[in-house]
Amino acid sequence: MKRKLQGRYFPIAKTGEKVQAFIPDPLPPSPPIEWSSALREKFDQALLALGRLDSVALLLPDTSLFLYMYVRKEAVLSSMIEGTQSSLSDLLLFEFEHQPNVPFDDVQEVSNYVAALNHGLQRLSEDFPLSLCLLKEIHSVLLFKGRGKVSGPGEFRRSQTWIGGSRPGTATFVPPPPEQVQKCMGKLELFMHDIPERTPVLIKAALTHVQFETIHPFLDGNGRLGRLMITLLLCDQKVLKEPMLYLSLYFKTHRERYHQLLNDVRINGDWENWLEFFAEAIISTATQAVETAQQLMELAASAEQRINKLKRISGSANLIHKALLERPIASPNWIHEQTQLSPATVNACLRELERIGIIKELTGQKRNRLYSYVQYIKIMNQGTELPKQCFLTTEKLHL
Repeated sequence: MKRKLQGRYFPIAKTGEKVQAFIPDPLPPSPPIEWSSALREKFDQALLALGRLDSVALLLPDTSLFLYMYVRKEAVLSSMIEGTQSSLSDLLLFEFEHQPNVPFDDVQEVSNYVAALNHGLQRLSEDFPLSLCLLKEIHSVLLFKGRGKVSGPGEFRRSQTWIGGSRPGTATFVPPPPEQVQKCMGKLELFMHDIPERTPVLIKAALTHVQFETIHPFLDGNGRLGRLMITLLLCDQKVLKEPMLYLSLYFKTHRERYHQLLNDVRINGDWENWLEFFAEAIISTATQAVETAQQLMELAASAEQRINKLKRISGSANLIHKALLERPIASPNWIHEQTQLSPATVNACLRELERIGIIKELTGQKRNRLYSYVQYIKIMNQGTELPKQCFLTTEKLHL
């Protein structure tokens, strides 16, 4: 359904040229969403897909072991959309204080994302509301170290930004002027808390994402935080028990359509096409997450069967295997600390695990060795191996 412009243009003067900044109308859309039978069916399918994902999470032998890698995969993908080039293995190595062969700032930004997501989830578990205050907290963690620390971590922007183009006059989109940001975000906060009316959570997540990206409230990190908000909303309102749904891969794969739909919402009020795309993203991503979880469970079960054939050391080797499910690149010292097995036992088990093809030593050194659970990382890497040009965002943010 096409509506009128979903906001108003506000003239601003920037670098000597007249520019029209866009100030969005508050949510919910007016007139209301037009729910065709096809669109309702899409959302029903999306809710069923989320239900299956939640059920699989309950079947995992230890959900926390798998979440460690899910969160890091999302951090890599979400950062790649912004042009950061850091792999999942780079991040795991970085967390062991081994400098990966990538620019330091890139992997630092990905590590910040992990910390930001974990901070948001922790605060929600403490019954802290999903609010502007919490979004600022999460943003401050997201930009705490690396390139973003000069871009006002935890503070709404005080200067004009634009997206695309070399200057405001050639930009593809100009968000609201800074003096309007607090007001726009305040109205978005009310919508998230069902004011003026209650909105089903999946629809709320879809609408909130567009509104947040349109307001672009921070100098940097808007894309990453906007994607994070989807998962935080679903977890906050108990649609998901565990944070196992991340849409970055789908948005990256369909990035041109994604940006076009955001623009169509602003200009034509075409919320219905956006909602259909969002539901498709949920279905596709949840289905892939279920398949990944099943692959990981099968891998773990197969490895355990092989380990049990080691007989005398099988008990110790299984403890090490469980530790590697949590952190699939690890050092003997870390494994010793996690399992409380003696260094000699750890090293003997690692040699056997390498011999039967479950792990691989990475350094080729006699000291300071690192071991990789190769097949586990291969499964988690699915979707992160596209050519670098596929990760470059079509939006460029200028301060």
